[in-house]
Amino acid sequence: MAIVEALGPVLPDGWDAAGQPVGKPWSEVRTPLVQIAAVSETQTKNTWSPLLEMLQGPVIDAYPGLEPLDTFVNLPRGRIEPITSSARTVKGNKPVFAVLDQTEEWVRSNRGNRLAETMRINAAKIGGTTIESPNAFIPGEGSVAEESAAFWAKIREGRARDDGLFYDHREAPPETDMTDRVSLVSGLSYTYGDSADRNGGHVDLDTIVATIWDPSTDPQTARADFLNQITHASDSWISQPEWAGVAAADKVVGRGEEIVLGFDGSRRRNRGVTDATALVGCRVSDGHLFLLGCWEQPDGPFGQDWQVPTIEVLAAVEDAFREYKVVGMYADPARWESHVARWEADHGRRLKLKSSVQHPIEWWMTGGRSNQIVRALEKFRSSVVDGELSHDGSSVLTRHILNSRRRESRSGIQIMKEHPDSPKKIDAAIAAVLAWQARVDAMAKGLGKKKTGKSGRVVVLR
Repeated sequence: MAIVEALGPVLPDGWDAAGQPVGKPWSEVRTPLVQIAAVSETQTKNTWSPLLEMLQGPVIDAYPGLEPLDTFVNLPRGRIEPITSSARTVKGNKPVFAVLDQTEEWVRSNRGNRLAETMRINAAKIGGTTIESPNAFIPGEGSVAEESAAFWAKIREGRARDDGLFYDHREAPPETDMTDRVSLVSGLSYTYGDSADRNGGHVDLDTIVATIWDPSTDPQTARADFLNQITHASDSWISQPEWAGVAAADKVVGRGEEIVLGFDGSRRRNRGVTDATALVGCRVSDGHLFLLGCWEQPDGPFGQDWQVPTIEVLAAVEDAFREYKVVGMYADPARWESHVARWEADHGRRLKLKSSVQHPIEWWMTGGRSNQIVRALEKFRSSVVDGELSHDGSSVLTRHILNSRRRESRSGIQIMKEHPDSPKKIDAAIAAVLAWQARVDAMAKGLGKKKTGKSGRVVVLR
């Protein structure tokens, strides 16, 4: 792609007589500069070395003046160059195309985030483009690759102001078992595609299997580097493969089915980013979780003075009670005490499952209930790991689940954000835990069982 951008007819230049698009090279508009960037010289060679190999051969005859050298490439007009310098050094360059290689390693400690920002700004000023070529990132490190994945998630959720990002992530199926050879080779064959020797390519999968099974290879690193799986931070509560393994986007919860609800609310904060408000449903019969709503503060200036749209939230709750047969609802009442009290007054009597006689919906996730909270969290996580629940694949719910971090308490493991003022929210995860706890309690009361007709005599008419 770097070579094509440097030499090929990549700019639109009208249409031919047959109505087909016509292109022209950058050299007809400006002197092209193509940059290959990484945060270390070793990383840059991953792209630079094959680029030099591709330039040896017929391309030199086709483009007189092309001169591939070890440290840069002279074009008939312009150049291709590798860079590993700081963002301050490259500021002001005008690349028509830039490769940002192995951006899972571009973090704030090595100024990778600043370098990426500078290169994107430089390219944007002249209508150029950039491409990232990372391995799977480790969540929580704040790498450029992680930020790009977060941007893509916002686009899919409709929370981004721009959608100018093409995102292609080929990841092994979440059920890939690294201890089973057949499963592992199947996952590797999918990830490597045409490059795998099983598919006629050059990558020896047997060597990769041996490397993965080497006791010195960290399993999380192996999943990221070979299976391209985005796994988890060291203190993650639930890993991405674990959560993806119970996704069931094809399941549909029909109108009138028995469900329970989990709710976690928030209000405007004087400092930091306002917590999200989330409503999650769970079908009682099979434990299928589905997101009914999540209200989050927009990023940047669009989120200034944002407040939770209380009317929308209340309407979503009422819609759930109308659409489904709600047999129970657990809600953390923090900052929503009056609304929870109203739900109890309006719906409490017809709920078959009640948190308590006095407060059928109220279920505190804070205060002096640490033992109950720890047990609820453990039940949820165990159900994910054991495949006892499923979810609708919502990117919002997934993001909140993966944002959740384990924290030790006197009573056991609880979950929190990575830090109190973090913009990475976990409220939908809390709502899901409450919905699952309600489902567990509902099953204990005998709810959710399929009704069967009474057996009777068979009368045969002759």
